[in-house]
Amino acid sequence: MERERGGTVADMPGMVVVNSSWSVSDLSHWMLGVDGIGEQVVIQFAVKLIAPFLALRARLQHKAGLRASPESKGAAAYAKIGSILGDSRTVWRFWGLLPIFQWLISLERSPPATRALLTIERLQGWSMLAYYPLEHLSYLLSHNIIPSTLPSPLSLFSSSPSGKKKLIKLDAGKLSLWSTRFWAVYVFLHFAHLWEDRKLLIQRGRALKKARGGSGLTVEERRDMSGRWDAFWSEVVVNLGYLPLTIHWSLEKGLIKNDVWVGVFGLVAAVTSFRSGWKATALPPPPPAPPAAAPAPSASPAATEEKKEEVEEKVGATGYEL
Repeated sequence: MERERGGTVADMPGMVVVNSSWSVSDLSHWMLGVDGIGEQVVIQFAVKLIAPFLALRARLQHKAGLRASPESKGAAAYAKIGSILGDSRTVWRFWGLLPIFQWLISLERSPPATRALLTIERLQGWSMLAYYPLEHLSYLLSHNIIPSTLPSPLSLFSSSPSGKKKLIKLDAGKLSLWSTRFWAVYVFLHFAHLWEDRKLLIQRGRALKKARGGSGLTVEERRDMSGRWDAFWSEVVVNLGYLPLTIHWSLEKGLIKNDVWVGVFGLVAAVTSFRSGWKATALPPPPPAPPAAAPAPSASPAATEEKKEEVEEKVGATGYEL
């Protein structure tokens, strides 16, 4: 069974403040951001939908006598692109343990708002400490980079009477299964994380209203809360997209019988995650322009005429003429 994972635990849990100004620099920053190659996730799942569509079109055209072969070269090409993107993202994740260690250290130095969030994020971090090495071993084994049998670490401290070292047999399929199961643990835990995030957002909104005495939030406060809720619901959609995939890849026989649904769920999660990352890395909106100064009131014609007569009288008293 093909086990190309469409997503990683690139987005650390936690709420992000979303800004509304988007630019090309924001897009490029997100593409090279924490997911390493963020746009590749979208492309990878998109081609998973395009390839079966092209294959189906080729079969229908063949039955209708419009083409000689039921095979689609385009579908095969798109499938290869998806496989290459999956490989590149897996290789990129070889550095995935470093930010996990940094995250776990930062948790202890600057713990989250509640004890429940601290416990959840600790468990999520530990699940990733198991996920990454197992995925790395599975990938290296499947590409024949490392041997499938390795000497047991226990053989370093003890020797058998025959002098033979104890060997450990590694199975790429089983390692892949267990790595995805630890990823599934992360996804399930993230639902608990989102529940805690929701409670904190509700508390924050109530506190802001209470501080205002029920008079309503300012424009900046409304924008801030809207951005936080938008980020929250985006995380919900991403997690719901990855949930069936992690369950599917965690089972030996799989859960989803039609791979098109793998592409659908993955694409929904990837596009939503891409959108959130783009908005989260956007520049802050420009400050509002200061109000224009009010124009000076113009004098009435009668007042202007009186002023002119007054000036003429003063000048006439000096003996000069205007």
